[in-house]
Amino acid sequence: MCKVGCAGILVSDLFCGPIPKFPREGQLVALDQMPSEVGGCAANVAIDLVKQDVEVSILGCLGRDPDGAMLQSCLERHGINCENLVQTTSHATSKTVILLVEGHDRRYFHMVGANSEFTVQDIDRSWLKSLEVFYLGGIFSMPGIDLRELAELLDFCRANQVTTVVDVVIPQDFEGNDALREILPHVDYFMPNDEEAKLITGQTSPLDQLRWFSNAGSHAVVITKGHEGAVAMHEGEVWQSSAYQLPAIDPSGAGDAFASGVVFGLLRHWEMSKLLPYASAIGASAVRAVGTTSSVFSSEEAMRFIENNPLDVASSRFA
Repeated sequence: MCKVGCAGILVSDLFCGPIPKFPREGQLVALDQMPSEVGGCAANVAIDLVKQDVEVSILGCLGRDPDGAMLQSCLERHGINCENLVQTTSHATSKTVILLVEGHDRRYFHMVGANSEFTVQDIDRSWLKSLEVFYLGGIFSMPGIDLRELAELLDFCRANQVTTVVDVVIPQDFEGNDALREILPHVDYFMPNDEEAKLITGQTSPLDQLRWFSNAGSHAVVITKGHEGAVAMHEGEVWQSSAYQLPAIDPSGAGDAFASGVVFGLLRHWEMSKLLPYASAIGASAVRAVGTTSSVFSSEEAMRFIENNPLDVASSRFA
């Protein structure tokens, strides 16, 4: 039986690069390859967890098209249970073109596609009850998700001892603070990155961001800060960790890999002092190759890496 259910956005990713610099107007840039791979929060976290020897079931919406067939086939090859996937003929499978330029952050061109049809009603409650951890990735990029319905679903998970982890994809024009406040008390672990936390809270300091989330009723929050590490809040305590620095080719999957490390730690009931270094190692491993999941550590590789490279984690009471 699968211990973890991953739901949310599923995407066909097309990677362009890395290239040394942006092309001039009208310039043709020849590439050796332009790999098309499975992407999206739900798929990335599911694949990364399988690499860590966790049994996973996945739920999301695909178009009934070649991209959708490719995504499902790839997920099944990884050993992921795809019985709950939803298919639609109204929209094509979601796509993202990822432009990789050396020395720059990624550029994304995204089509929401079939992800727009995914709703809370697609999440079967009998399936949820069979899980230990339910991960939902990409809220605010799935317009069909009603946050009030989601709050009820999260309460159902809590009542059935299913730990919930919610990740977000926040657009730059985000204006959903009031709606988000409605679900934060119902989420066990909320996981934005620092830019998303800034858009949500209006605060630039990670500690001020954590304080905002605490005042909004959050149970636990983990904010990733890229190469600057992560901060977390849980039960009145704050943790701050540094980050592992590995040679970076493509950072596209680092955040989702970090999230998979958090889920792995929750399955083992780890304290934050152990969970954050492990998640940081898994996240750092994802940047070593083009693609979101191809270079992610196994759990054994991560453990050996941490043993040889201890990570600083400091804790304090919330002032």
